Amino acid sequence: TNLFSAIPYLGGELVIWMWGGFAVDKPTLTRFFSLHFLLPFVIAALTMVHLLFLHKTGSGNPLGFNSNFDKIRFHPYFTSKDLFGFLLMFLLLMGLSMFFPWQLGDPENFIPANP
Repeated sequence: TNLFSAIPYLGGELVIWMWGGFAVDKPTLTRFFSLHFLLPFVIAALTMVHLLFLHKTGSGNPLGFNSNFDKIRFHPYFTSKDLFGFLLMFLLLMGLSMFFPWQLGDPENFIPANP
């Protein structure tokens, strides 16, 4: 909300719209849930569009010179490398969360039941 309040002319109204005034009730929580649910999909879609245009047209330069000989084509190596990295990180995170579920939690808030 601090970033929204920094927007000139609209910041205060955006913060009031986001928080729903002074009371946090069902509409505000629904709004937060919908924004937090949709935002990763929006970021993923914009990332795909960015990669599509970047690898279709190549990277530009500020001077506007034609640099076709410097363009790097999107090669299957990069795709396989990225998929391998994603799979490795996914497996590490799943292994951590499945075998050691309390490893990343806060130990001060954990009280075992019937010790």
